[in-house]
Amino acid sequence: MTMEWSKTTWDEVPAKLEASNYSAILPIGATEQHGPHMGCGMDYVLADVLCKAVAEKTNVPMLPTMPYGCSIGHSQRWPGTIALQPITLINTIKDMGDWAYYSGIRRLFIVNTHVTNAAPLRCALEMLRAAHDDMMIAVINTAHLSKRAKEFQHADGDDWHANDGETSLMLATAPYMVRTDKLTMADDIDRTDGLVFSHPVNRTSLNGVTGLPSLSSKEKGEEWFAWMVEDLSNLVTKGTQESPPLEYSYFDKFSD
Repeated sequence: MTMEWSKTTWDEVPAKLEASNYSAILPIGATEQHGPHMGCGMDYVLADVLCKAVAEKTNVPMLPTMPYGCSIGHSQRWPGTIALQPITLINTIKDMGDWAYYSGIRRLFIVNTHVTNAAPLRCALEMLRAAHDDMMIAVINTAHLSKRAKEFQHADGDDWHANDGETSLMLATAPYMVRTDKLTMADDIDRTDGLVFSHPVNRTSLNGVTGLPSLSSKEKGEEWFAWMVEDLSNLVTKGTQESPPLEYSYFDKFSD
């Protein structure tokens, strides 16, 4: 039985939510340039394939993948980026979370595969938990999903984009996204070491890449993707059983 929300009928939803302790996964990606060697949808393709694998493993329903995110830092230098303003992403996720709540979801795992979505998603989390006293929300940024995920993603620099890690993951899960004949000329270095300010990509990269996609391989990607599925599944499974440490209502006033 599919765990994809989009393929589930309304009268099947309540039983799936009850079986998952009223939990659901919301994948969030982006559409943005990923250098000359990789398709612009890399972030949302990764969010989609990762969360589908985790949904099937954990029996937690997966909401449809969000293909757009806060990518304004990629500038207008290269075509391909379709970005949302931070406030737009905040309000969109707030609206989606409200309707998830109305459908019965009480534990929402927001799985984010695009680094600069993190701040708007955190803002949406704050708004949702203030609006819905009995709803718990987690924002899980896959680049920091676990120690081993962080290590392979940051292997070719503290700042990275379309690098060895991302390219290897696509070679393993969606090889049609990668132009293998362009890998050897796609490398570009991390120029951010020691900087005080955060700069847009047009001032840190020559071709939209930060890292070494020439080092990528399908074999590494298969191993790394398996780690991500295992580590995210463990987090989701643990979260389906979590309760707040204290039961005080958000709306109750303190009294002695």
